[in-house]
Amino acid sequence: MNKAFTKETDDADDDEPQLPLVPTGGKNYITPQGYARIHSELLDLIDNERPRVVEIVHWAASNGDRSENGDYIYGKKRLREIDRRIRFLTRRIEIMEVTDPAVHHGSDQIFFGACVTYLDNTGLARTVTILGIDEADSSQGQVNWVSPIARTLLKARTGDVLQLVTPVAIVEIEVVSVQYPVPTLR
Repeated sequence: MNKAFTKETDDADDDEPQLPLVPTGGKNYITPQGYARIHSELLDLIDNERPRVVEIVHWAASNGDRSENGDYIYGKKRLREIDRRIRFLTRRIEIMEVTDPAVHHGSDQIFFGACVTYLDNTGLARTVTILGIDEADSSQGQVNWVSPIARTLLKARTGDVLQLVTPVAIVEIEVVSVQYPVPTLR
């Protein structure tokens, strides 16, 4: 009998902790500050950068032979890059859902926008801020909300011991503190 047709039991896999499922639905959560930054970039491309490059391309085209005109060739290439970025940002903004983490100020439960300090199994304290996909910067200690560490931490509370599934091993982490930005008065 071919081994491909034998039934295997999956009982051994049920006991191991599994990584939380990736959220579905196509939502792109972002903080108000992240939205403002991306929206500002889009407006700058549309109102400043693109018109300036169009002007350079127009000037270069009026000089005659376009095949060896570096200003024209580079300008057209730059226009394509700007248009590509405008389309990308426009599509991203369409699916963004602005979520203000300050509404959870004072809570000890972890939601989007939380700044979380946790201890790993070696006792090393790490601090991460859970942000949107388009705004997270790992060099600043920020992780996006669909990353493995963020999905493990979400909904946990201060004092909870969690199991983080990594490619190497399963690591126990303990949530030490949860902080949110202070709400601003409008």
